Amino acid sequence: MISTLSKLFVRTLRDDPAAAEVPSHRWLVRAGYIRRAAPGIYTWLPLGLKVLQKVETIVREEMDAIGGQEVHFPALLPREPYELTNRWTEYGDNLFRVVDRKGADMLLGPTHEEMFTLLVSDLYSSYKDLPLTLYQIQSKYRDEARPRAGLLRGREFVMKDSYSFDLDQEGLDAAYARHREAYIRIFERLGLEFVIVTAMAGAMGGSRSEEFLAVADNGEDTFVRSPGGYAANVEAVRIAPPEALDVAAAPEMAQFPTPGVGTIAGLVELLNAQLPREDRAWEGAETLKNVLFMVSAPDGTSYPLALGLPGDRQVDVKRLEAAMEPAEVATFTPEDFAKYPELKIGFISPVSLDGARVLGEESSTGIRYVTDPRVVDGSHWVTGANVVDQHLSGVTAGRDFTSDGVLDVAEVREGDPAPDGSGPLTLARGIEMGHIFQLGKKYAESLGLKVLDQNGKLQVVTMGSYGVGVSRAVAAVAEATSDDKGLCWPVALAPYPVHIVATGKDQAVFDEAARIAGELDALGIDVLVDDRKASPGVKFADAEILGMPVILVIGRGLAEGKLELRDRRTGDKTEIAVGDAVTAISELLAR
Repeated sequence: MISTLSKLFVRTLRDDPAAAEVPSHRWLVRAGYIRRAAPGIYTWLPLGLKVLQKVETIVREEMDAIGGQEVHFPALLPREPYELTNRWTEYGDNLFRVVDRKGADMLLGPTHEEMFTLLVSDLYSSYKDLPLTLYQIQSKYRDEARPRAGLLRGREFVMKDSYSFDLDQEGLDAAYARHREAYIRIFERLGLEFVIVTAMAGAMGGSRSEEFLAVADNGEDTFVRSPGGYAANVEAVRIAPPEALDVAAAPEMAQFPTPGVGTIAGLVELLNAQLPREDRAWEGAETLKNVLFMVSAPDGTSYPLALGLPGDRQVDVKRLEAAMEPAEVATFTPEDFAKYPELKIGFISPVSLDGARVLGEESSTGIRYVTDPRVVDGSHWVTGANVVDQHLSGVTAGRDFTSDGVLDVAEVREGDPAPDGSGPLTLARGIEMGHIFQLGKKYAESLGLKVLDQNGKLQVVTMGSYGVGVSRAVAAVAEATSDDKGLCWPVALAPYPVHIVATGKDQAVFDEAARIAGELDALGIDVLVDDRKASPGVKFADAEILGMPVILVIGRGLAEGKLELRDRRTGDKTEIAVGDAVTAISELLAR
């Protein structure tokens, strides 16, 4: 196919769009691939739609190759199935809810587990119908509180979601493995540098879960990896707790004055100045700080939660949010503290919190108290006394206080040991491109998906769920390949692999551009021809911002039988003979 810029529905922009935070957002808008319709919602223009469709084609081919069958559900869905799985409530404010003229509650689908499950339940009833894999490529809707970064965090986005249906865990394992291999092929074909990391299932539920992350400095996800092969999303990292210690060997608890000290740094400084030790200096890791949160459940109820963790660590908000999902968490406000006047800010003690025992007596603050995994029985700490300007030393877990549970949400640091002992962790950023889950029987049980097995007994079907961010892939590739001049597409995704730039006013230049474009078209190569009456500078700038991988410049050198061939991906420029143009372009595309 041959297209001309004089007729193509596109306008490039010289200025960055407002609030553009990442390169993909900036260049996709400036190059005329997408256009903002509302916060987090974008219109796909002809060039952008071509790229999106090429991503969809790659995804379809790999899904079809593992036996997937494509269906298409509506985006507007009834409330009832989501009530049965409790996700009408669990999704909270992220769900777009609408009411029809008859007063019936509806929603815009954020994901379609319920609909897939009900469809299979309606049509299949025997083990002979399984295994089965269905998929769709469709728009999804989530009411993001802070849509940002263009296509990377939008309120409407295109996703491929597929679901496997099997009789048992063995079948699910096989389906999971097939999808995993298909995803590897998809992201390799997209040209992305990616890693596969252990992940949390979140609101999806289920057991095994992995994410496919495109490595990107601007990615919203932090992941860790070790020299020995451990890799996980930071939210899924679970530290190996130290061994419990002998409670009897712990020092006695003692209270001491700490006037004006309300921070860990100040406490450590005071300890080293007034209570120095001969063997080593005091460190923040030997102190215990207690941070309070208010947890809001999807049903509208809320409760206070206190977390005890080593003083040299901060709470990782994303890890905390992931661990508490679908509930939401916020740090205590002054208004919250006012409801618990017995808590002394800056001096809160674990022995004063609910679940803790002070010399065998239960406290009664009504606050749930959980601790970091490092707070094992027998470990002793310096912490607040819950008295202004007073701290306690020798406060020992399992003797002076107990907790209601363990919550592993402290920050993960560069150099921390990998949980599996495979070496020190390094941190990197990535863009989530795919997520695969072993859902198990959660949705099948809630929605009554059962089939008769070989013995004529009803068995609950076991399911897997597998998502790919299709529109996000467009942004991720743009993020990885763009430079300071504009977009730079790989051949597999470029709207037009070849961009012919005809410069000057000589009609012979435009005639030669049309001739070469015709020969390339005959070979099945799509071509974009810049036939506009514009200056060479404007045309060259647009060729760079539009990002087609191969650019052929036809200009003054034509009189001498010479053309210029540019590789947008490398910046290389080569002078070629007119008669060699088609061959040279074909060879360059083949690289």
